[in-house]
Amino acid sequence: MKQILLITDGGSNVGESPVVAAAQAFAEGITVNVAGVVDEGAIGEYGATEIAEIARAGGGISRIVTSRQLSRTVQMMTRQTVAGTIRQAVNHELRQLFGVEDVGALPPPKRGEVVKVMEEMEETMSLSVALLIDASASMKPKLHAVEEAIRDLTLSLQARKGRSQVSVFHFPGENQYTYCMMDTGWISNASSIGSLFGKIRMRGTTPTGPALLQVVDYIRETCGKISRIELMDEPIQASPGESSEVRSDNVI
Repeated sequence: MKQILLITDGGSNVGESPVVAAAQAFAEGITVNVAGVVDEGAIGEYGATEIAEIARAGGGISRIVTSRQLSRTVQMMTRQTVAGTIRQAVNHELRQLFGVEDVGALPPPKRGEVVKVMEEMEETMSLSVALLIDASASMKPKLHAVEEAIRDLTLSLQARKGRSQVSVFHFPGENQYTYCMMDTGWISNASSIGSLFGKIRMRGTTPTGPALLQVVDYIRETCGKISRIELMDEPIQASPGESSEVRSDNVI
């Protein structure tokens, strides 16, 4: 399972639309979540709208938080997206196998079995999260909180049973021709994270769309493509002697 987590404090102003870029990511099996960070002042109406639209196009969720809330929010969004993606894949299998729309429509015994499988998948499925950090000038006071959030997320993912890895990018790049810079490739241990943002030269431009596309390219090159339907390695099986149809009088 692959995710991009965009952390920003305002609207993009250079290059392709980040909404279009997020839609492309989602089409390639990558969920895009967005955390909008506010401290002094607030994200304007345009920025808040864009944040919500990016997440919607990327099949993810968005939150607007303060620096103090960022670490907890990043972890919550990551796990919530894992659960949501698994639920979508499971519901697809249920429609194919039982002709029902979601887990809640199954008879209680079968529902319990499916929920148990889903909970196990949340902890064991491989997870790759690319963090894309807005390093425009207005984000400078918030980068310490961002770095702490990245470390905390990596630590929390280490506790999962499944393979988890994190990579970190920031934007804009060092010059007008570089939209995005990689701070660290895929790592699975928080101790591998050095000082991420100590040498960043803060710039005024915010090329969110081009930066998203560059991260999509990196994930494609290192992880390949996967559709959401392929998330389930094995389909949910009907019990021996059990019909693949669910009678309406058994549905609760």
